[in-house]
Amino acid sequence: MKTEITKNKMTYDGVKALEEELDHLKVVSRKEIAQKIKEAREQGDLSENAEYDAALEEQREIEARIEEIDKILKNVVVIDPTDSAHDNSIGIGCVVTIYDEEFEEEVEYKIVGSKEAKIEENKISDESPVGKALIGKKEGDEVLVETNSGELKFKVLSIKR
Repeated sequence: MKTEITKNKMTYDGVKALEEELDHLKVVSRKEIAQKIKEAREQGDLSENAEYDAALEEQREIEARIEEIDKILKNVVVIDPTDSAHDNSIGIGCVVTIYDEEFEEEVEYKIVGSKEAKIEENKISDESPVGKALIGKKEGDEVLVETNSGELKFKVLSIKR
């Protein structure tokens, strides 16, 4: 039985940011942590050396993040938002302004793949309830989203690529 590899949908900017993070981890963070480990070793007895233990834990975290980014990038599919431009519908990479009827306010989201979603930056995943509901919609469309806390109603005001 073949295991299907999940492709990670990402924008070009998301891939670029991960590549930069990976480069920083490999070039800068690895050197810094090697220096911390070296300095902690020079303090003598390693069995009761908190700095040494902390440095080793930090090294494990750095290596785990490097491995995680490598896996993501190995299976990445870069989504070009202009691919869906011919029909003016919302797709990954689009910046969408919607009107939230409940809160009576405009909200702007960038639709991204799940690996680059950051709600604090208004980047929502195409797999989230709101993201799923917006994919394929056009300016002027009304969107209903079923969530655990009830139904949300939006109107698509604009789509930027």
